[in-house]
Amino acid sequence: MMFKLLSLIAIVIITLSCTEKQDEKVGLVEQDIVYTSDGTSMKGYLVYNGDVDGERPGVLVVHEWWGHNDYARKRARMLAELGYTALAVDMYGDGKQADHPDDAGKFAMEIYNNIETAEARFNAAYELLKKHETTGQDKIAAIGYCFGGGVVLHMARIGTDLDAVVSFHGSIQAVSPAEKDKVNAFLLVCNGADDPMVTEEQIAAFKEEMQNANVDYEFINYESAKHSFTNPIADSVGQQFGLPLAYNEKADKDSWEKMKALFNKVFAEN
Repeated sequence: MMFKLLSLIAIVIITLSCTEKQDEKVGLVEQDIVYTSDGTSMKGYLVYNGDVDGERPGVLVVHEWWGHNDYARKRARMLAELGYTALAVDMYGDGKQADHPDDAGKFAMEIYNNIETAEARFNAAYELLKKHETTGQDKIAAIGYCFGGGVVLHMARIGTDLDAVVSFHGSIQAVSPAEKDKVNAFLLVCNGADDPMVTEEQIAAFKEEMQNANVDYEFINYESAKHSFTNPIADSVGQQFGLPLAYNEKADKDSWEKMKALFNKVFAEN
């Protein structure tokens, strides 16, 4: 799919009705925040460690094709526990979620077929996180899972000002290929070697694209790992719907450690 991409300015509006609570056990401050993108209400989840003083790097978390759900929020909390301000974004609008692959596929294709809308929604969340009082404005990264992995790679490809982008079992095909010297972020792609949704041809094309565009990247192919290898409920969902999904604890833990090392490196440099 090829689309003419436009530079969009996202305007973020945080509603006065956002809710906040604090997990006293670990000092996490959690906020359900409603913001807007082109008039659409977006329901995000922001979390940070209230016991840490001063600004810290921010990380956007883009959900799987199921929508903004508890799994995306879990990963945001894990990032907050590491000392970051994390925002689990809403790419579908109004916190919309799918319970069936048919609906999830429909929601995802609506975004990919309207790429300017996708960019605007990501940018709205980006600006919200960047302007938050706890976030160091020049230190922002993004991670994504499955559908979300494709989203964050796309935003890096078009030159979004990110320090690093991590895709976990995400789509790697380009909506618009990276242009030479335009990508600002270091890209870490964590893929399952046994994921039938990512072919060898796609991997070869991705690597060639990155090399031609002078992108700093690392591509890790985890042996015996299938699609959704980071999600503990992948096996049950795969069995329920007949999908090639499976949790892989080794790949899950190693990919998270690789992300942590990358963030330590890029945020120390900037």
